[in-house]
Amino acid sequence: MIGRIAGRIDYRGPDHVLIDVRGVGYVVHCSDRTMMALPGAGEHAALYTDLLVREDLLQLFGFLSLAEKEWHRLLMSVQGIGAKASMAILGALGPDGVSRAIALGDWNAIRAAQGVGPKIAQRVVNELKDKAPTVMAMGVQSEITPVAAPAEDDGEVIEAAPAPRPAAPRSNPAQSEAMSALANLGYGPSEAARAVAEAAGDAPDADTAGLIRAALRLLAPKG
Repeated sequence: MIGRIAGRIDYRGPDHVLIDVRGVGYVVHCSDRTMMALPGAGEHAALYTDLLVREDLLQLFGFLSLAEKEWHRLLMSVQGIGAKASMAILGALGPDGVSRAIALGDWNAIRAAQGVGPKIAQRVVNELKDKAPTVMAMGVQSEITPVAAPAEDDGEVIEAAPAPRPAAPRSNPAQSEAMSALANLGYGPSEAARAVAEAAGDAPDADTAGLIRAALRLLAPKG
């Protein structure tokens, strides 16, 4: 299993990159969001990867975070969702958006992805709703680290200064911290995930304390 690729981007296609890893080129398919976050040809990059193995096909898919990779794996487990649909969902929403949509039961958000109809979108939400808390809790720990471009000196490989990383959608650690705090207060994973997802949707830039306060208001008994 190839779990991570790090090397120089030789070529950028519309939905994939060719990454040279010490003379071996790997074609890695990515979502639209991941493609936009990657640097140009000649620059170094790193991606978590998932290998799709079929009788007549081997395909690598690349992700900027373990949370994105995990959602790809989970989405692919849903009947009717193949690699193309999974990439479309992640490209449209990003891993945080997928977490939020599934935690809130918002199948219309899933349906916004190209090629995903209402029945499939509802199936995604129904089958994966119990998985959202676990993936949301991965938080910032799933972010990939920048790649240092290797340099050669007298035939010996040495580490060069880290290459700058382009701006990319980042996981929000406040969400995982807020979920952990709610769990410590006795709330179940699913209800904590729904409340934090709704609070984060209303205030995307809220810090941990703000998310906890907003989530507690949502969880408070009505009336």
